[in-house]
Amino acid sequence: MSNSSINRLYPYVFMAPALVIMALALLYPLGYMVYGSFRDWDPSQALGESTFVGLKNYYTLWNDPNFRESVAVTLKFALSVVTIEMVIGVGLALLLDRKLRGMSMLRTLFILPMMIAPVVVGLVWRYMYHPTIGIFNKTLKSIGLEPIDWLGQNALTSVIIADIWQWTPFIFILALAALQSLPRSALEAARIDGATGWQQIVHIKLPLMMPVLIVTCLLRLIDAFKVLEVILVMTEGGPGLSTEILALRISRTATEFRELGVAAAMSNYLLIMLLVLTVCMLAYNRWMEYRAARAMRVAAEIG
Repeated sequence: MSNSSINRLYPYVFMAPALVIMALALLYPLGYMVYGSFRDWDPSQALGESTFVGLKNYYTLWNDPNFRESVAVTLKFALSVVTIEMVIGVGLALLLDRKLRGMSMLRTLFILPMMIAPVVVGLVWRYMYHPTIGIFNKTLKSIGLEPIDWLGQNALTSVIIADIWQWTPFIFILALAALQSLPRSALEAARIDGATGWQQIVHIKLPLMMPVLIVTCLLRLIDAFKVLEVILVMTEGGPGLSTEILALRISRTATEFRELGVAAAMSNYLLIMLLVLTVCMLAYNRWMEYRAARAMRVAAEIG
């Protein structure tokens, strides 16, 4: 074997241990979950002792109105929080991308919520939403308004507000990093051509930031589909099923109902949803990159 061939093999040799560890840590649990989803399995027995039931768990879930309700709540929650967080986070990044006194301190304050543990966030917002001693209803009473049943009739909205408060800083940080990495030559050229601040945002900043924003949006969507602690602490999925997202239903099915096979099938449904979402967003990202590259080629040919 020639020296050049050996040199080409070096990266793969050094990567092999990490790949083996990743395969064991990822593929084995995934295969275990998929295998368990085809069996009538409960915590009192080993997986090998359970009965094979084929696709029964998947059919049961497909026809279960409570499962469909959890899927609907999950979609409503995830799409709502990510849309609002993207708008606020990107807007704050555009607003604070300038040299002002105290800007470093202000940026630090913005990212504090995402540093707090989810359980603590849930407890804090639960007490702020309390019907009698909560700060929100106390404020409403002080100005002569009727108190709101935050964790009753407005439970899902209340949970969405708490998530927006905690995770908008994540969008803000990544959007600000994307803004600060934009080529200044393009912005200077736009100013020289007489573009207004709004035109620079719409036609230059946002298009150039789009690859980063798409990945950021994807990360938040995946995390929003899996959120558990905040909702568990604030509402425990209630009232009824109004805030029982899929991750919480999976946890309850495995621990309270002791149906591990059904919980595994439910987890696979969630995994399929996330895979479809990821593929669609990555395909859209590739399409946006292709359009940007084609536009740059056309501009270079014209120039």
